[in-house]
Amino acid sequence: MPFYVYIIQSLKDGTLYKGFTEDYAQRLSEHNSGLSTYTSTRLPWQLVYVEEHLTKREALVREKKLKRCNSDYLRWLITQPTNILKE
Repeated sequence: MPFYVYIIQSLKDGTLYKGFTEDYAQRLSEHNSGLSTYTSTRLPWQLVYVEEHLTKREALVREKKLKRCNSDYLRWLITQPTNILKE
C-alpha cells in the first residue's frame, strides 16, 4: 500500500501545511472537519500537492524534509511533475 506526502493550503490565510497519510482525500476531509488541532483554526483547506512513496519510512523522511522548506520552495514544488494532482 502506498503512502502519500501532501501539502494543503488554507483558504483563510494561505498557510501551507505538510503531512503524510495512506489516504489523502480522507485526511483532507479530517482537516476540514476540524479534527486536527493545528489546522482547525485556519479552515477551510484545499489539497495542493501530493506525492506517492512506497514505504511509510520514505514518506516520513520526505515529510520531515518538507517541514524545513520555505514557502517559496513549496510553492515551486506544487507546480512540478512530482505532484500527482497534476496528472
